[in-house]
Amino acid sequence: MTLIKSISGIRGTIGGKAGEGLTPIDIVKFTAAFGSWVISKAEHKRIVIGRDARISGEMVNNLVVGTLQGLGIEVIDLGLSTTPTVEIAVPMEKAAGGIILTASHNPKQWNALKLLNAKGEFISDADGKEVLDIAENSDFSFAEVDHLGQLIKNDTYIQKHIDAILALPLVDVAAIKKANFKVAIDCVNSTGGIFLPPLLKALGVDTVYELYCEPNGHFPHNPEPLPENLTEIAKVVQQKNADLGIVVDPDVDRLCFVNEDGSMFGEEYTLVAVADYVLKHTPGNTVSNLSSTRALRDVTEKAGTQYNAAAVGEVNVVNQMKATNAIIGGEGNGGIIYPESHYGRDALVGIALFLSHLAKFGKPISVLRASYPAYHISKNKITLTPEMDIDLLLAKVQEKYQKQPHSTIDGLKIEFDKEWVHLRRSNTEPIIRIYSEAENETTAENLAYKIISDIKEILQIS
Repeated sequence: MTLIKSISGIRGTIGGKAGEGLTPIDIVKFTAAFGSWVISKAEHKRIVIGRDARISGEMVNNLVVGTLQGLGIEVIDLGLSTTPTVEIAVPMEKAAGGIILTASHNPKQWNALKLLNAKGEFISDADGKEVLDIAENSDFSFAEVDHLGQLIKNDTYIQKHIDAILALPLVDVAAIKKANFKVAIDCVNSTGGIFLPPLLKALGVDTVYELYCEPNGHFPHNPEPLPENLTEIAKVVQQKNADLGIVVDPDVDRLCFVNEDGSMFGEEYTLVAVADYVLKHTPGNTVSNLSSTRALRDVTEKAGTQYNAAAVGEVNVVNQMKATNAIIGGEGNGGIIYPESHYGRDALVGIALFLSHLAKFGKPISVLRASYPAYHISKNKITLTPEMDIDLLLAKVQEKYQKQPHSTIDGLKIEFDKEWVHLRRSNTEPIIRIYSEAENETTAENLAYKIISDIKEILQIS
């Protein structure tokens, strides 16, 4: 059993002993801590919650609702929803915060409490530490019987979210409808199955081949939208002669596409393509994290604007976007953050912008993909003993490559012309993650192996 307590929320496997997994006791404890933090910060005792369709969702939801009510907090329960939908609902409901019950792309045995502030954005590092301190000290006091919180169920946000997307100036429903797209979708039996069909209909897509759209939480394959997990939709796209396939993760904040020939568009290029479209119509700066493809920088600089990198993590990307007035940003895992809508990864907004782009491009999706700089990312890791000083090790690697452009805002990233390698320590185990990118797979892997060799030399291990 696993329980991971971080500044952005609480994530764990269902079952086991308290403190070792995401048990009912742990759910109540951390919900009470967050609710107490909200009460200390806001005048409005109101929190919005929503969940993905995983099997444990109803149980977790009941515990969260009861705990918040016990604190005297009014709960707006969206029921089966998506991460971005809860994010937009928080400010629309004038709530003091939000909790999303989802473990994102993790397998079915996982669940989590993702915590939002009054803006509908993930809470900051400092706020997260406050919440964890409250939980550690059990520093919460529950309301007396006459002051228990009210529960309000609200199922209107599917349509509200769709309406907000349709209102975006760069979403061109007429162009999408004219393109007469045939689209296959894989919603991994979670809440994408509730949201994608009506969104596509509203966008003017009449032919949709639905794959795993029943929100029962029984994921038919590993829910992370990686190529090895998408073989079935690739076959459907080819068999049905669809124009493209669309895949989302269980909480609908990650997005990737399948080309008309069944090949992968590549989740790294979801943000690249959407940013290209946005930049063509509203020039401005872009942001992604340090481990994302260089292709976004290439597309941004080609448009005559500035690209900036942020530390890994959505809250870090958002902070950098705000600091640089970026008009589009996100992460290479298929996460699109479009401030014109809200500061959060949103696959639904991404779908609308991408289809507008593809419709106006007027050629097959594989041709669109081929129009972008080609890069390949290699992902490796090296395991160390727990007592090793990883920070000192990274400092020695930095010293070895001090003449190369490099960044230390999140581990160590070293650039070699259009190639790069990014070394990050894991927050949960004694490993260093090593991501490298080059214009072909062999070069990217060789770059990673070179750095791994350097590390072993420094450590004098074979």
